[in-house]
Amino acid sequence: MLAPLALLAAPLLLATSDPVPIPPPVKAMLDAAIASGNESEIATVAKYARAAAPGSSKEIAALVDGWHHDQAAKREARLRDAGPFDLWRGKAELGGYITTGNTHDVGMSAALDLSRETIRWRHKLHLAADYQESAGLVSREHYLASYEPNFKFSPRGYVYGAAQYESDRFLGYDSRYSASLGAGYSAIKQPDLTLNLELGPAYRDTDFTDGATESSIAARGSFDFDWKLSRAISLSQVASGYFQHFNSTVSSTTALNARLVGPLAAKLSYAVQYESMPPVGRVGTDTTSRASLVYSF
Repeated sequence: MLAPLALLAAPLLLATSDPVPIPPPVKAMLDAAIASGNESEIATVAKYARAAAPGSSKEIAALVDGWHHDQAAKREARLRDAGPFDLWRGKAELGGYITTGNTHDVGMSAALDLSRETIRWRHKLHLAADYQESAGLVSREHYLASYEPNFKFSPRGYVYGAAQYESDRFLGYDSRYSASLGAGYSAIKQPDLTLNLELGPAYRDTDFTDGATESSIAARGSFDFDWKLSRAISLSQVASGYFQHFNSTVSSTTALNARLVGPLAAKLSYAVQYESMPPVGRVGTDTTSRASLVYSF
């Protein structure tokens, strides 16, 4: 009895497994979204297209997947063929700040970030300066320069190098050089959410304002978190620490970015720097609140 039923059902099963063409109006919407090149728009249109034509879900998914594969291939070719001066991206920041701790002033700050990423390598350069004069006297003077190359040996793992120079007389040191080599891991790697963790040994050399010098082996750890809340707003948290027998340092910056128009954005940030053993007469914690404009290029 089951055999005749199976024979009758077979043509129906074959018919339902045949590809169902995407209806022309739905196909036209998908083609327009794909032509725009906006990934979020493509995902949105594909979602409603599957609801409007459920029988064509496989064909819609295949069309969108084909676009993703083409984009990945083009991106890989662009990264592979890029010259040493290509693929650089940057942000220039200019704004003001209010400080608490060793100084209580309002001043100006500036920063420049450059980055370049290829298939195997990622380069990050950061320059920052804070300067303030009150009644003709300098009350805030902080300079920082850092460079970090990364070699990516897997989709998530990489080896990093880090070199940094900083100077802050109001935190008690004229100059401090740091170098580190270690391993990094991209714990979260999504289009709108990333988290990178790093850990490795370091070496630091510090010239304090009281004439003392200190050179020591340290351990360095850091994390870099970035969350794109919407197309216009993003939240970031960057923190690092140098831990050693003498003076250890922990710094952290939390920032909220809001796109204004084109490449211009507004940024609010709050930074904390802690020194475990500051020179006599200095407090161990400095905080800096900034409001600034950021230009991306």
